Amino acid sequence: MMDMKRIYNILLIMILSLFLLPLGGCFDSDINRSMYEADGEEMQRENHIVGATLKGMQGLVIPTREHLYQFMDAMAGGAYGGYLEGIVDTWVMKFSTFNPEQGWLKSPFADPIKDMYPQYRDMMNKTDDPVALAFGKILRVCIMHRVTDIYGPIPYSKMMDNDNSGEDLAVAYDSQEQVYTQMLKELEEADKVLEENKDLSSEAFRKLEDLYYGNISKWRKFVHSMQLRIAMRMSYVNPTEAQRIAQKAVEAGVIESNEDNAMLHVAENRSELLFNNWNDYRISADLVSIMKGYEDPRLDKMFVKGVQTVDQDGEKVDVYDYYGVRIGIFTQKKDDMINLYSKQVISSTDPYLWMNAAEVTFLRAEGALRGWNMGGDAQALYEKAIALSFEERGGATGADQYVKDAEKKPIDYVNPMDGADIKYSHPAVSTITIAWEPGAEYFERNLERIITQKWIAIFPLGLEAWAEHRRTGYPKLLPAVENKDPNNSVNVTIGPRRLPFPADEYTGNPKYIDQAVEMLNGPDAAGTKLWWDKKDHSIENSQSSN
Repeated sequence: MMDMKRIYNILLIMILSLFLLPLGGCFDSDINRSMYEADGEEMQRENHIVGATLKGMQGLVIPTREHLYQFMDAMAGGAYGGYLEGIVDTWVMKFSTFNPEQGWLKSPFADPIKDMYPQYRDMMNKTDDPVALAFGKILRVCIMHRVTDIYGPIPYSKMMDNDNSGEDLAVAYDSQEQVYTQMLKELEEADKVLEENKDLSSEAFRKLEDLYYGNISKWRKFVHSMQLRIAMRMSYVNPTEAQRIAQKAVEAGVIESNEDNAMLHVAENRSELLFNNWNDYRISADLVSIMKGYEDPRLDKMFVKGVQTVDQDGEKVDVYDYYGVRIGIFTQKKDDMINLYSKQVISSTDPYLWMNAAEVTFLRAEGALRGWNMGGDAQALYEKAIALSFEERGGATGADQYVKDAEKKPIDYVNPMDGADIKYSHPAVSTITIAWEPGAEYFERNLERIITQKWIAIFPLGLEAWAEHRRTGYPKLLPAVENKDPNNSVNVTIGPRRLPFPADEYTGNPKYIDQAVEMLNGPDAAGTKLWWDKKDHSIENSQSSN
């Protein structure tokens, strides 16, 4: 008969496992199939915890919980990345008008930290499997990279101190530069472990994670691609180190084909509720201005046409087209907007995109444009990235002709609801064409091309789009209509640079929040630039669209 202590330990692990599984959401693809079976009882228990933890952490990279997805990727990333506008007419405080409610402001900061660290620490305490721990380390970087790019300084290195359970946020912050340094170090450590275990069969983790199902080779390509993404973010603040990291990552092997895209597979993609059931969001005027201007063949693969009823010769006629919403408006009446404006194509069976081959190839194109060794010519990589995006978008054709087009450019935005009370139409803010222009004198114009096309290709990764827009100034986006920033710190032409820390940090972490604000070298406001946000934005205004 088991002693009471052993019974207690088994019950505790069972309860913990039940608690951890929902953190990955009831959306995980393996929730209705039996967990990885091993010969020993202890091994079976360990695999259960490892699998639950990895899936829970994977569900926080791009949140699989619909409400966290809404706060981070639709409300904040969607608006600031130039992709989406919320059309709920009761929202008078929101990200797109730079005055989000405190609860909305808190969620992208507190939820990933509080949800992730207990799982990560529990796995570290329950297994010494080096591959499992390497996966966990990679996922922590992916999750917290988004958080630091939203706020700047964050609690990071001290979160794993021995006296912190991972649930306590009242710890010292790291500067964003320190966070980046530590993240790159951890990715390198994890990659070394994966390299040492490169011959490990996929079966070892096939049922324990839902990104690459245990394929070590694909995981390593993803790690190197993350290194490249992070390195490029440093291109204006530390170009020498950025080049070194980027070149090393490309040499090690990055994602080059769509079959290696980082896509999290789930049983149910709950983010589709935001667009198909709740009908809370519609695509932006920016997407319409740019993609319709280019007559982009990907439009019908990405978006659903809206319908506008117009008078023609005394009769009411329905006109179906792609209609976008200006970001930063106050919605007049949601019911009038649901069918009129276009929404993204999404279903509950879709995986969650983390990173695709097109993005990685655009990163390489930019590196080559900067004179870095990216394993190819800048123009060739740019055109290859566009072709990869066309391929990914379900058979969109015409990439060869598209990349050669030197005439088409973004068109003026015409709002279908303009009337006596509202006038949201706006001239196009860019004249950039698609076709590459050889020559060093066209550096800035070609950079705008790369980022604009990458912006199209990585939809709906709004937070990544926002980060790249802040870093480069591209794509050029229409200015927000309403600016309700309480600190009056946001320039609507270049947009917000970060989110302010939630108010709870000032009451819950008073010992360290003042130090965090000092690290910003500016006020805790949306207009304060992050560490890597160093580009002189007068450059693109004067050179890129001449």
